[in-house]
Amino acid sequence: MPDLSRKYEFDRLPVIIQFQEPAGMAETYGFAGSQGYTFLEGQRLVPRGARSSVVYLFMHPSSTLQLMPMPAALAQAGMHVLCAGSRYARNDTALIMEKVAFDLGAYIRHAREVLGYQKVVLVGWSGGGALSLFYQAQAEQPTITHTPAGDPYDLTQARLMPADALIFVAAHLSRPETLTEWLDPSVTDELDPDRRELEFDIYDPRCPHQPAYTTEFIARFRQAQRARNRRISDWAIDMLARLKRNGTELERGFVVHRTMCDVRWRDTSIDPNGRKADWCYLGDPRVVNSGPVGLARYSTLRSWLSQWSYDHSNIKGPVNAARIRHTPVLQIENGADDAVPATHNPQVFEALATADKEFVRIEGATHYYLEQPEQMRQCLEIVAGWSGRKVGA
Repeated sequence: MPDLSRKYEFDRLPVIIQFQEPAGMAETYGFAGSQGYTFLEGQRLVPRGARSSVVYLFMHPSSTLQLMPMPAALAQAGMHVLCAGSRYARNDTALIMEKVAFDLGAYIRHAREVLGYQKVVLVGWSGGGALSLFYQAQAEQPTITHTPAGDPYDLTQARLMPADALIFVAAHLSRPETLTEWLDPSVTDELDPDRRELEFDIYDPRCPHQPAYTTEFIARFRQAQRARNRRISDWAIDMLARLKRNGTELERGFVVHRTMCDVRWRDTSIDPNGRKADWCYLGDPRVVNSGPVGLARYSTLRSWLSQWSYDHSNIKGPVNAARIRHTPVLQIENGADDAVPATHNPQVFEALATADKEFVRIEGATHYYLEQPEQMRQCLEIVAGWSGRKVGA
């Protein structure tokens, strides 16, 4: 177990992985892999003077995590860390989750066969949690042969290597489930976001419903959010079929307006935790809701179906958790998380099929532990203690 009383200096070492995908799995559109090869860029954080046979592998579908607080804190505590960037790093417009899982498998294989680590602990932080569940489920018992758009992508033949243990920190259910809970249900015209139904426009002071919201209104609000996601998904499927019939285009991009609208942000009595009202991890949700950097703001047809569609995406958290039977799992919930709803972690924990699972809650911790050294230290102690018992770290 690492000595947490010591603070290590560490080096940042680049990790570059290049591969050609098997026949039938290559990119059919987009830039990644268009020249016959896929290139992945990661970064290894190696503490000076601290040898280890265990590496903690962080991966998010579209973000790069090497500059986030948690990976650096682990390295400073003497643990080896690998921050893995997918082929869609910093641009999820055309992201296909099935291909991200393949990328994650390439990093795990590289960590073992090239870097020489005996054990790989997969750390799912935020959106990396659902990715980790999806990957491990497909590594333990692969089932996927096609993307939700119907494109061939055979993970049953990908020889994905299971991780030795999973850790989730401030992780939500999944991209499609979380986005759906944040979609603005007041939008009635996807091409004109100014056309809205006042009944559900909770950021408009004229909305007839104000906090605290009734149970009946919340249920109708959630139903309207799912209905909007399904309308977009149906349109995407129809448009792909139309493009195929026309034979002139493979893909099309589009804008999804107003994607940060959750009754939780306005009413903290809903799924209560230590978060503050009228705030989310991106700032004021009323501003983010219509801003240019909102969740899923720009997408493509295939990408929407793979990573955002409530009914079609393969990455939904509880579904994949139920397929994980042989891996130890640690879940860490942050008690004041301003991104992950309080109901998400318990749902995943209940769904996990493995009997070797633990759940810990860190009171007062926000999503990123910014300016929270005590909560960060608690997280490190929990991770180090659990890892020492499960993988001998």
